[in-house]
Amino acid sequence: MDSSPDPRRIRAAIEAFIGERLQAKLDATKDPDRQAELRANYAPTTWIADAARRADQIQQVTHGLKYTHPDARGSSLNSPGNPVADAYLVGSHSLNGDHEPDVVGNAAALDVYKFLRLEVDGRTLLDLAQAHEPALVEALSDDPREAADWIAAFAALAESKGEPASHALTRQVYWPLEDGGYHLLAPLFPTSLAHRIWKTISEDRFGDDAKAAREARRSRLPHPHGLREYPDLAVRKFGGTKPQNISQLNSERRGENCLLAALPPTWNSDPVRPPLRVETVFGPWFGNRRRVRRLVEGLRKYLVSVRDPERNNLAIRQNRADWVDAIVAELIQFAAELHELPPGWSADPDSRLPPEECYWLDPHRVLADVDFAVARAAADWRGAICDRFGRWLNARLDTDAAPMGEVELHAWRGELDERLRLLREEIDHD
Repeated sequence: MDSSPDPRRIRAAIEAFIGERLQAKLDATKDPDRQAELRANYAPTTWIADAARRADQIQQVTHGLKYTHPDARGSSLNSPGNPVADAYLVGSHSLNGDHEPDVVGNAAALDVYKFLRLEVDGRTLLDLAQAHEPALVEALSDDPREAADWIAAFAALAESKGEPASHALTRQVYWPLEDGGYHLLAPLFPTSLAHRIWKTISEDRFGDDAKAAREARRSRLPHPHGLREYPDLAVRKFGGTKPQNISQLNSERRGENCLLAALPPTWNSDPVRPPLRVETVFGPWFGNRRRVRRLVEGLRKYLVSVRDPERNNLAIRQNRADWVDAIVAELIQFAAELHELPPGWSADPDSRLPPEECYWLDPHRVLADVDFAVARAAADWRGAICDRFGRWLNARLDTDAAPMGEVELHAWRGELDERLRLLREEIDHD
């Protein structure tokens, strides 16, 4: 099946484009002489010939130079990005070639690019020119040689203009080499990538679906469309009052470039308090932590659901171990938080914890308390902590449907024993 576009449809689209521009000019003047001049200049063959001549003044790019400085005179770049870049790095390569190209050069010639972006049957005039489509030759002119020259001028839009060159007004980075020399790098602004980001953020902020979702949220109603927020968003403007002098896409963005907040998250949490006036941390002090409660409840329900001895297979034992591992991790985190308290807090008169828990939770007290250090080194506090943890967990898990006994206690103790061994090695190393 022939996929070539109809030359008549191409010609009609071209004439409509030129006609609209002509009409706008005619509406702006009442001078008959000026109107006659405009009609002559906007005759299709005359206008296309002039557009082909001016096409050399612009270039299709993905990375623009003038974003660095509007008076820079070096080279811009047309590239889909580095195909071997790490998938975890975001860059032009992340668009997988599905990018909207930009155009730089003489702002007075940007109308040529708008002309070449005309679509006929899903293909732009630029696509047809770069493919040297015969239908475009027939649509442009009755003279095939003349049309071929115009097409060659249009097709060269994506080609570099001369040898690559930097400029004194561009950013330059000297990258050191092993032999003592340098590569001179000239970073370019990724305008096509920036345009995709700008369009996505604009749609998420001002699109109809986003507006409807926000209205539903204010009314406390469900809404099928998701809602994206961009806190601390900044906007950088390029080109001042003449964004078209930077590039075509910059003009479409009104000079705006979105800058996402490149800041680490601010963690807000309650201050860590020492466990004073309690006989042990294995009670409400540790057990009432939100995630601990959720994990213990989840493990209790799981043990009840797999209580049947015939189902005590490897998968069940592994799942049980995963639950216990998560609870043990919470215990280690709990201890690490208390380690951040000023050393010696366990010597407070209001501290009622048994010695082994003080050895565990206030390890840096040894730096200033010799008696404490000697007692801690001689005590089997690790074994006592593991035993106390096992008994506490058994009590929390014990139900009529799934009673806990010495076998379960030994399993919990073994889980914690290995992790506290690693923790003790780390503390002793410090």
